[in-house]
Amino acid sequence: MSTVSLQEKPLPPLWRAYWELTKPGVVALLMVTAVIGMVIATPTLPPLRVLVLGSLGMALAMMASAAVNQIMDQRIDAIMARTHQRPLVQGRVNTRAALVFAAVLAALSMFILVTFINVLTAVLTFVGLIGYAFIYTLWLKRATPQNIVIGGLAGAIPPLLGWTAVTGEVHPHALLLVLIIFAWTPPHFWALAIHRRDEYAKADIPMLPVTHGLDFTKTSVLLYTVILLLTALLPYLTGMSGLIYLVGSSVLGAIFLLYAIRLKFQSDPKVPMQTFGYSITYLFLLFILLLVDHYVPVQFSA
Repeated sequence: MSTVSLQEKPLPPLWRAYWELTKPGVVALLMVTAVIGMVIATPTLPPLRVLVLGSLGMALAMMASAAVNQIMDQRIDAIMARTHQRPLVQGRVNTRAALVFAAVLAALSMFILVTFINVLTAVLTFVGLIGYAFIYTLWLKRATPQNIVIGGLAGAIPPLLGWTAVTGEVHPHALLLVLIIFAWTPPHFWALAIHRRDEYAKADIPMLPVTHGLDFTKTSVLLYTVILLLTALLPYLTGMSGLIYLVGSSVLGAIFLLYAIRLKFQSDPKVPMQTFGYSITYLFLLFILLLVDHYVPVQFSA
């Protein structure tokens, strides 16, 4: 009888490992908010140069931040089922190479933004990079169950970056967009944390479900969802957006609230991830509504 040797499964191409370091799905969602921030900052259309180079500069910074996050979280990622196949954990990229990769992305980002956009956008982008990659990842994530609330500010600034790239100023309407994402982050992430509670406990990360229990976290998700729905009304109440946004955001918010209520009062293990998944859809469609409303204004007739 001949012996058949089993071949190991070939590793994915190296470029794919570096691509996975950048968390492309997360970056894509954030870039949607940044680009829409650019577009609605002006009554017409932003200059094509600003749109293209501004988007590239911001995207590179977000990718660098994501890579640094994975470098710092290798121990945690190896424990958690959601992240144990990341390239650094699997050894497809070593730490030194990942650091060089992140540094190159960050340097390119700053060069593009300073040279072709404006210094304000570059500074705010750098602050966001440091806030997420270092302050949140290295300190807040391991220090307090309110990590995602405080650290969420770094992930909420992309629409502000888009706005400043076009106008060169920090406008109150841009800050409203930041506030919406800031209020969205806790119910979004805590829904995931509920589903992954045991893994976070094993990794010794003080996420809210680990430190305060599931029931408290579910209540927090519900309350923050209410805060989010009220915050999402501000663009209409301040005259930034019109009827299309008001109706659409109200419908999206009502659905989000139903998910949060189900999460609080039902024991179905599928609900946390369903809530998490809808929260992504909610934010994406909410910003699309802002864009549509910006170009198709509809007002109540007298």
